[in-house]
Amino acid sequence: MKLQQGQLWKKGGKYIRIVNWARLDIDYKIITDLETGEGTFHELSKKEFCRLLKDAELIEPAP
Repeated sequence: MKLQQGQLWKKGGKYIRIVNWARLDIDYKIITDLETGEGTFHELSKKEFCRLLKDAELIEPAP
């Protein structure tokens, strides 16, 4: 799995969007409602972020 900026993941009832992808850290936003885009920003190391994405589903963008 390759992480990229802008990816959207679904885990449970929440969505996780990668906002800024850096060499060591990942800034992401947890979104509860996709229509409004409201959510909170967080930062984790890549290793911790990959643990967070365990059992999450990647949402492919519409063509």
